[in-house]
Amino acid sequence: MDVSVIIPVYNVEEYLDQCLLSVEDNDEVALEIICVNDGSTDGSLAIMRDHAARDGRVRIIDKENEGYGASVNRGIAASRGTYVAIMEPDDFAKPHMYDRLFAFASSFGELPDVVKSAYWRIQDPDTPEELFCRNTFYRRVKPPRQPFTLREAPVLIQYHPSIWTALYLRSFLDEFGIRLREVPGAGWVDNPFMIDTLARARSIVYTDDCYYCYRDRRPGASTCGDTSLLGIERWNDMRDILDSLGETDPGIEAALDRMGMRHVGLAIGYGHLGEPGVREKVVATLRRMDPDIIAGMDNLSAGAKKRYFELTGYEVRPYSGLAYYGYLLREFLYTARVMGVRYALSRMGVLKGRKGAA
Repeated sequence: MDVSVIIPVYNVEEYLDQCLLSVEDNDEVALEIICVNDGSTDGSLAIMRDHAARDGRVRIIDKENEGYGASVNRGIAASRGTYVAIMEPDDFAKPHMYDRLFAFASSFGELPDVVKSAYWRIQDPDTPEELFCRNTFYRRVKPPRQPFTLREAPVLIQYHPSIWTALYLRSFLDEFGIRLREVPGAGWVDNPFMIDTLARARSIVYTDDCYYCYRDRRPGASTCGDTSLLGIERWNDMRDILDSLGETDPGIEAALDRMGMRHVGLAIGYGHLGEPGVREKVVATLRRMDPDIIAGMDNLSAGAKKRYFELTGYEVRPYSGLAYYGYLLREFLYTARVMGVRYALSRMGVLKGRKGAA
């Protein structure tokens, strides 16, 4: 068995058929599709059973509701593939995603621990305004060689964890006991899983080819709404993992701190700082970041840096507000190259107006 695709399913009958059809559209690898029904109360289980009756590669695990992490872990435990992949049931893939990624992995002398690819982010999905955008690390991952390690391309952890646009060598996951945290609901458990896999991986390979299609902020999705405090909690989980590994690489530290400042900025923008216990949690989080790295970050405004030093009480390091405007210009040029000038102009408007912008 080459690849085991794990699909944790909970009440997604509207999207599940498209998802399963897209995974079934791989005919070059030996594939198994493990659907883990997490106590769905809609028609999802019937859809899974229909696909299982038509395609012998589809297996169903039916269980009580436990959450995203527990469901993926159940799938990993049942998997038989050389590689494990995760597919979210409200997303889908372009044809032959797993055929292509497995062939890419097999092109190296030794199978890499992690195979990572860029992906499509669908803005305003299933509406007349639907737009396919290349993800934010597209054309930014430039390691000196393939395979590589996270130290050579820390940009991989700077943006969305996107754990579903990858293959993970199953023996690698088992060797280090890597699994998802088991909490109710989705719980942002993809964040620590991303760090656990990429920071431990001895060999990563990457392609800018986009296969996975991620519905960004569909109505009712677990990522909708204000989850900034949960983001801070998961950032601390990631920090704990790096600390346990003794990882002090400046590039990895900077990438993680960028993500942390984004979560803190959102929490402050949503007005949480005055809530009981939140200021203490925010300050403790900020104090785990390197003040020299924060002072040197080009994606932080002078106001955000000033706020960081005020909240932490750290000695203020010299910083310039001009670097932020250089960052905005570079982001505009990057987006214009990837998506076109019109989209880049609209994106810059979002950057100026979003809550908690830093």
